Amino acid sequence: MRKRNSAIGTADGAGALPLWTGLFLNMASSAGNVFSRLAAKLHALVHDSVHGSVHDSVHGSIAASAADRRNPASSARAAAQVRSEAIIETDIPTRLDALPFGRFHILVIVALGITWILDGLEVTLAGALSAELKRATALGLSNAQIGFAGSSYLAGAVLGAFFFGWLTDRLGRKKLFTITLAVYLLATAATGLSWDATSYALFRFLTGAGIGGEYTAINSTIQELIPARFRGWTDLLINGSFWVGAALGAGGSLILLDPAVIDPALGWRLAFLIGAIIGLVILLMRYWIPESPRWLVTHGMPQQAAEVVRGIEAHFPDLDRPPRGAPIRLRMRRHTPLGEVARTLFKTYRGRTLVGLSLMASQAFFYNAIFFTYALVLTDFYGTPANQVGWYILPFAAGNVLGPILLGHLFDTVGRRVMIASTYAISGILLAVTAELFSHNVLTATGLTGAWMIVFFFASAAASSAYLTVSEIFPLEIRALAIAFFYAIGTGVGGVIGPLLLGVLINTGSRSSVAIGYLIGAVLMIGAAAVEALWGIAAERKALESVAPPLALAD
Repeated sequence: MRKRNSAIGTADGAGALPLWTGLFLNMASSAGNVFSRLAAKLHALVHDSVHGSVHDSVHGSIAASAADRRNPASSARAAAQVRSEAIIETDIPTRLDALPFGRFHILVIVALGITWILDGLEVTLAGALSAELKRATALGLSNAQIGFAGSSYLAGAVLGAFFFGWLTDRLGRKKLFTITLAVYLLATAATGLSWDATSYALFRFLTGAGIGGEYTAINSTIQELIPARFRGWTDLLINGSFWVGAALGAGGSLILLDPAVIDPALGWRLAFLIGAIIGLVILLMRYWIPESPRWLVTHGMPQQAAEVVRGIEAHFPDLDRPPRGAPIRLRMRRHTPLGEVARTLFKTYRGRTLVGLSLMASQAFFYNAIFFTYALVLTDFYGTPANQVGWYILPFAAGNVLGPILLGHLFDTVGRRVMIASTYAISGILLAVTAELFSHNVLTATGLTGAWMIVFFFASAAASSAYLTVSEIFPLEIRALAIAFFYAIGTGVGGVIGPLLLGVLINTGSRSSVAIGYLIGAVLMIGAAAVEALWGIAAERKALESVAPPLALAD
C-alpha cells in the first residue's frame, strides 16, 4: 500500500486518518455548533431590535388602545405591524456625506478593504502552489483535482455572496462582515491542514463562501459610510488592492516554495496561513467599525442610527457643529421581500441592471481569462520555469495597483460615465494591440509583462469601477443582494468561461488561437464601454439616496 508522508501527519491507506485530522474534525464540529447558536441569537437580537420600543425620533405617536393593553399578545402584534409602517424623518444621510475625510474613514478603508487583499492572496496562492500540490510529498493532486478545487472556490464565492448578501440586507452590515471574515479565517487555515483532494476542495469551497460574503457586506458598508464626494476614489482604491494581495501571494510563494528556505512539503501549508493571520488581525480591527446608520434608520432603529452618527462626528473635533440638511422621510420596514428585489432589478431599474451586467461580465472575462492563464502562456510559449512565474506576476500586479490610485480621483471629478467608458474602451483597444503583437511573436516574456502592466493600469480602474457602479446605483434595501447578483454573474462568466476558453486555446500551441481569445475580451470591454456611455449613471458626488431613492421613501 502506497504511503504518503507530510510534515504534519501521516496517513496509511484511505481508511486511516492522522491524529491531528480527528482533532480538527472535532474542532470543526464544535465550531459549527457555536456558529449555529450565534446565528440564532443574531436573528433573535435583530428581531427584538426591530420590534422594540418606538424612539423619540419617530414622528407621530403609536397609541395602544385599552383593549390592546388588556391583551398583551395582541398589543405586541399590533405594535409590530404599526411600527413596520411608521414614518420617520431623518437628516442622517446628509450628515454622513457632509463630513470631511478623516481618520475614521481611513480605519474603514483599512479594516474593510482588506477583503480584496485576501481575495488576491487566495487566488494567487492557489495558482502558484498548484505545481507543488501535485507532488507526492504534498497532496498528490491531479490536474483535474486542482481544477475541481478551483471551481469549488468559485462556487463557494457565488453561493456565499447570495446567502450572506441576503443576510446582510436583513440582519445588518456589521454582523455579517464579522461573520464572513470569521468563515474565511477558519476555512483558509483549514486548507493548510488538508489531507486529501476532497478535504482540500471542501475547504476551498468554504474559503470562497467567506470571500463571496465579504464582497457583499463590505461593499455595502463602504458605500454607506464614506462621504459622497470621496466615494468613487475610495471604492476604486479598495477594489484595486486585490493586487496587493496578488503581490503578497506571488512573493510569499517564492519564499515558501524555495527548498533553501523551507521544505516545500511544509511551505505550501504555511502559505495558506498567511491569509488566516492577516484575517485575525483585521477581525480585531473591525470591532471598532459601527453598523451602517443608513441601514439602522431604514430598519426602524433611528435612535441607534443617531447615536452612531454622533459617535462618527466625535472623530472630527474641529467640526464646529454637526452639518444639517434637508431631511428625508422613510417608512420603516423589517425586511424587503425577494419579489420586491426582483421587481426593482428587472423592472424598475432594468436599464441599470443591463449596465451592471455588461460591466461586470466583460471585466470578469477580461481579467480572469488573462490572469488565470498567464502562467501557462509563460511556461508553454516562453519556456519560463514554473518556480520563476512569481517574478512576472509582481510587475503585473504593480500596474494593477497604480491604476486605481492615480486615476481614482477622476471618477469623482471628471465623472463616472466619462471615466468608466474611457477606461473600458482604452483597456479593450490596448488588449487588441497586445493580441496582435503576441500573435506575431513580437513580444518577449518581459515585453509581454510590460504590455500587461500598461493594459491593466487602465483595466484595473475599469474593473474596480464595475463594483463601484453596482453597489451605488440600487436602493439601500437591496444593495447587498444586488451586489451578490452581479458578483455571481461576473464570477460565473469570468471564472468559468474565460479561463476555460483560454486554456483550450493555449493547448492548441498556436499564438494566433490565443490571440483570438484576447480579441474576444477586447470586444467585450469595448462593448461595455458603449453601454456605459449610453446608459450609465452620473453618480459622482451625489448622495446614495439621490442616486437611487430608498424603497422605504415615504414621499
